[in-house]
Amino acid sequence: MPGRLRTRRPSPTTVSFTVSNAPHRSSSPTKILFGIQILLRAVLFCCAIVAGLVRLRHLPFELEERIASWKVVLEILDTPFGSRLCQLVDPYNPWAVTVVCAVVAYGVLRRGYTEESLLVIRGFGIQTSTSSSTYLSSAATRFIPTTQIQDIVIHEAFKGFEVRFYLAVIVEGEPDVLVVFPHLLPKREILEEVWRGSRRCLYDSKS
Repeated sequence: MPGRLRTRRPSPTTVSFTVSNAPHRSSSPTKILFGIQILLRAVLFCCAIVAGLVRLRHLPFELEERIASWKVVLEILDTPFGSRLCQLVDPYNPWAVTVVCAVVAYGVLRRGYTEESLLVIRGFGIQTSTSSSTYLSSAATRFIPTTQIQDIVIHEAFKGFEVRFYLAVIVEGEPDVLVVFPHLLPKREILEEVWRGSRRCLYDSKS
């Protein structure tokens, strides 16, 4: 899915450009479907964790020492619902159940989209950010002060037989340029809008 640009200007000296390939959720049906998706992800994650703990309860681990609330888990397993759950999980190999639960949990926690941003603050510098692949880790960010920014340019490069444009920051003292939006590589029209807006915010005192 091609990236879409979202621009925010919280102040005359600050502008933020965000490119994302997340599905557009402007209508009510898409918002409802997104809420259902989040609910299903939460249910699948809880089921994977519970199934893994249930199958590992007979293994020679000191779970009482490793998990502070393990006594509560054992009390839940003593209920009719817990007994039924144990009957469903126990016939399978414990290591196979653990691997499947880990894969399901990882799949649930994956974002499924990429979001990259460029924050420009006049007099301070710019900050680039790329979202992580999962919800558990934070975004990768880098800040470059204004004194180290030599220029912001649009370059072109070949990717296979295709010409791709990319926005780059020339940093003083570094042999390679810093590519902005390196994973999404949005279209040239978006790059030109970001290029004009970032330069105007950095260098134009009348903007």
